[in-house]
Amino acid sequence: MKLIQTTEAEGHVLCHDITRIVRGVSKDAAFRKGHIVTMQDIPALLALGKEHLYVWESQAGMLHENEAADILYRICAGGHMEPTPVKEGKIEVIATADGLLHVDVERLRAVNSLGEMMIATRHTNFPVKKGDHLAGTRVIPLVIAAEKMEQAEAVAGDTPILTIHPYTKKRVGIVTTGSEVYKGLIEDTFTPVIREKLAAFEIEEVGHVVLDDDYEAVAAAILSLRSQGADLVICTGGMSVDPDDKTPLAIKNTGAAVVSYGAPVLPGAMFLLAYLDDVSVVGLPGCVMYARRTIFDLILPRLMANIAVSAADLAALGHGGLCLNCPDCVFPNCGFGAGV
Repeated sequence: MKLIQTTEAEGHVLCHDITRIVRGVSKDAAFRKGHIVTMQDIPALLALGKEHLYVWESQAGMLHENEAADILYRICAGGHMEPTPVKEGKIEVIATADGLLHVDVERLRAVNSLGEMMIATRHTNFPVKKGDHLAGTRVIPLVIAAEKMEQAEAVAGDTPILTIHPYTKKRVGIVTTGSEVYKGLIEDTFTPVIREKLAAFEIEEVGHVVLDDDYEAVAAAILSLRSQGADLVICTGGMSVDPDDKTPLAIKNTGAAVVSYGAPVLPGAMFLLAYLDDVSVVGLPGCVMYARRTIFDLILPRLMANIAVSAADLAALGHGGLCLNCPDCVFPNCGFGAGV
């Protein structure tokens, strides 16, 4: 720091906050540490009784916090993102499209482990909307060695730590199974739930059939929906180990490659995911019909973003896969699905 006269402060960077007190109204910083003084600021500073200021003395090889924050933003931001204006050495990352946020957690940890800098993000695989805040970046001191920021860039690598996978339009087919629904003994309350969840995305429903627990008929329906252009087929019901529940067998008999029958998520343990060439086929257990949040809420955004889901991805859902069924649900701003 160096001490200079306020009248000579234009272009210099403040090293401390300048407080304004309005009796009975407020006490707050009129100018914050890191602010670059303009000619218009000088009368206001003098009016606050500041005839002298401590300012940053530029040194070779040192960066101001605002310059460093810009480097951290570039380390973070991928496509479909934009920065907020830098303020007090902080830049936030804003989504410019709806999609699924992916965070490279290992590289994020590596940068944050360097010290004197920080990047705070939402958790990976978080569904985001245009305008959402994704991350905040800043360095801790007012100035930081340029060499340290070069180290951060090297640790982060050539690709952004954050990626948004935009949602795509899907053509969806729905197969509702169950003898009780097929025979009209009870109302189909499952399909409306599916449609309500799909309404959050851009979809076209190409077909809906209601079938008995007949695995041959269910398999034929899945194949028919594929031929009608469906790239996502959702089967509801018939997913338990009850001998009358034939949906898993039907999906397998279409020739689809079953990723997993079963997942470490509650509600949703009897979930099935398969791929029939380029068509995603899911079997949804009964819990999706009555529970507010289930595995379907964790997997559907990935499918809508064209992210292939592996058996390892499903296995990883066990960490954070327990929904607490809170009376006031705030999903996805909670721990459900936040483990990976």
